[in-house]
Amino acid sequence: MVTSHLQGLFYRTINLLEHGIRPVYVFDGKPPALKQRELEKRRETKEKFEREWREALARGDLVAAFKKAVMTARLTTPMIEEARKLLNYMGVPCIQAPSEGEAQLAYMVQKKQVDAAGSQDYDSLLFGCPRLILNLTIAGKKYFPKRGIAVPLVPEEVLLNQVLQQLGISREQLIEIAMLVGTDYNEGIKGVGPKRALQLIKRFGTVERVANYLGVRLTFDPEEVRRIYLQPAVTDDYHIGWKEPQYDRIYELLVEQHDFSADRVRRGLQRLHQAWIRLSTRVRRLPLDG
Repeated sequence: MVTSHLQGLFYRTINLLEHGIRPVYVFDGKPPALKQRELEKRRETKEKFEREWREALARGDLVAAFKKAVMTARLTTPMIEEARKLLNYMGVPCIQAPSEGEAQLAYMVQKKQVDAAGSQDYDSLLFGCPRLILNLTIAGKKYFPKRGIAVPLVPEEVLLNQVLQQLGISREQLIEIAMLVGTDYNEGIKGVGPKRALQLIKRFGTVERVANYLGVRLTFDPEEVRRIYLQPAVTDDYHIGWKEPQYDRIYELLVEQHDFSADRVRRGLQRLHQAWIRLSTRVRRLPLDG
């Protein structure tokens, strides 16, 4: 039974609390119809890596098998429900987005209900998130399977207004640039990278005019993509509030139901208890993309 999602969530949340951050987790809802093609591509890619993983194991190539294994992770509905249950037991608020989690995060930051969005997805900026924190793991590494190396993750703050000012563009132009390069909702124009896209949008203004200049036919409707980013599906139907952790429920879920090490979980619960004591008079809120 896969339990890595619970282990990572349990200890990452404790780390955040110990650093004085009260997280709010936002879960994705139904993706826009335009994203189905991207999701299908991701599914096919994972299936390809799974085949290569099995082939590597069969020939005894453990190094290659490991590289492929880290690319095959799937987040299933039962795993998501278990994650929500664990967070509820830890007293951490969870919010269900009607559609894209990044859009809901951006909306909450815009309303100043939370301080920033913690995500690895730059789509947060396209959805208008004023402040984005990348690599919010406090301590950890990112593994690059093709290169076979791991590099330390360092939290990085990205301020939308600052980015726009430095580039000399508007948010609407940033969305046009993203469409030229390619997003979750459309394929970009072949041969156009970020630097060239910036130059082209500054000169021509829109994807349609750029396509006309380059003599290419767009394979998507730019207006549909613009609507996703500029008029995203979000909700006000949520409550941000933290509760005292249910330590016995956490222990039961992790140890009795999923065979986690009892000693390790007890030590984690002690850390959780101490973190909540220290935070009892402090509130720092930061949402994470679930």
